Amino acid sequence: MDPQREAARRRTFAIISHPDAGKTTLTEKFLLYSGAIQEAGAVKSRKVERSTASDWLELEQKRGISVSSAVMRFEHDGHVFNLLDTPGHRDFSEDTYRVLSGVDAAVMVIDAVNGVEPQTEKLYAVCRRRGTPIITFVNKMDRPAPEPLEILDDIETKLGIDTHPVTWPVVPEGRFAGVVDRRDRSFHVYGDSAHGSHTGTESTEAWRDELDATGMAGEELALLDELGKDVDVKRFLAGEATPVFFGSALANFGVRLLLDAVAELAPSPGPRATRDGDHRAIDEPFAGFVFKVQANLDPRHRDRLAFVRVCSGTFERGTALTCARNGKRVVAKYAHQVFGRERETVDVAFPGDIVGLVNATDLRIGDTLYDGKKVEFPPPPTFTPEHFAVCTPADRSKVKQFRRGLEQLDQEGVIQVLRHPDLGDQEPLLAAVGQLQFDVATWRLEHEFGAPVRLRAASYESARATDDASVPKLRTLRDVSVYYRSDDVPMALFRSRWVAERVASDHPELTLDQVLFT
Repeated sequence: MDPQREAARRRTFAIISHPDAGKTTLTEKFLLYSGAIQEAGAVKSRKVERSTASDWLELEQKRGISVSSAVMRFEHDGHVFNLLDTPGHRDFSEDTYRVLSGVDAAVMVIDAVNGVEPQTEKLYAVCRRRGTPIITFVNKMDRPAPEPLEILDDIETKLGIDTHPVTWPVVPEGRFAGVVDRRDRSFHVYGDSAHGSHTGTESTEAWRDELDATGMAGEELALLDELGKDVDVKRFLAGEATPVFFGSALANFGVRLLLDAVAELAPSPGPRATRDGDHRAIDEPFAGFVFKVQANLDPRHRDRLAFVRVCSGTFERGTALTCARNGKRVVAKYAHQVFGRERETVDVAFPGDIVGLVNATDLRIGDTLYDGKKVEFPPPPTFTPEHFAVCTPADRSKVKQFRRGLEQLDQEGVIQVLRHPDLGDQEPLLAAVGQLQFDVATWRLEHEFGAPVRLRAASYESARATDDASVPKLRTLRDVSVYYRSDDVPMALFRSRWVAERVASDHPELTLDQVLFT
């Protein structure tokens, strides 16, 4: 098959949002409308006791949150979608940043009631720095919410991006009646969807101002036309403007229109920037990079998957590939496509596809795999941690399992494991961007590796990545310690944020970075 032709069919994207904006619900409704699943799990409803397809980890299902990134592949209207459902919890934003390095576009979910929230601002900032095109979905329009024009103003003010509404809500007297597609002036009315578990009915008719007795929708549509708020594809692809869709993911209102828009507007895979500043064309020999490592998707087999984004050429199972970091050969004998916890063997994949390499134990996040001439893609950034805890095994007879578990979680990026040169593995330090990462790490150590642990608070509040030349001086400073990551990068740990700022100010010659490219 022609990789260029197949790449043109691909849409690889992520869904980003603030916690509880409806991201996981929308993910599952995409699967429902594409036919990938026959019935949606009611995320909020007590009437249907199901778990969402994308939240496979037992801890996620117990807490009702997403703390790991899921990868799902499905087809719709002749297109192949690779959907990366990112963690919704703010403590796992680092995993989301890594996943965003593997997508070509993003759907940003805004809670109509609460507007743009802090986590949305952070994730949007990452997309903006990467130049990722954004499609916006204003969710929960079936609830009491501000006027639609106010919502658009909130998005433009807080994010600094122009909004181009494609659909417009009709909400007479606070009742969400449907949406008008501004492209052809069609009015879409939605029927019962059994609490969102089925697609439900959708009827369409030509829009007439009389369909809204209040007259508000007609006036707003006329104003949008006068302001020239039509989609500008060029500005959208440049990340300067965002097409906006209104609806309710829980009730399935507007979901199909949004899914069709991802197929129509989101870019297909194109040339990818390499570490040396060049670009890898999609028709060159195979190349891809590891953006995520995940263990125990199937606890029965204790396996380990390295998720690889195909950037160029054709991936063929069984091919011997080279890892750019160490030059080692990796035989892609066992390759899977993943759907939540389910998987199937993949023999061939094309640019934009996500392939899970099973038990590729030498691969790390950020690694590039290639065939033929060497190429290396820039790795995703690592953010310095803000929370620290000393970790020791609760059962000394489980030391071997404890060390193996820590190594695995460190490689996955669930937690950073830091070691002092004088203590080694006796008292490793767990470091995290968010406090919840500790809960997940300790839960997985006990339930997946059989190694319950004890945590005690460490007396550090801040960290900076440094280098070997700065280490001798840092070791002489008060309230500063130097630990090492598993990849031998030295980390300066400070008793307080104030100490970190003072040291950086007093010693500008020292390397002290908050974002690290490994």
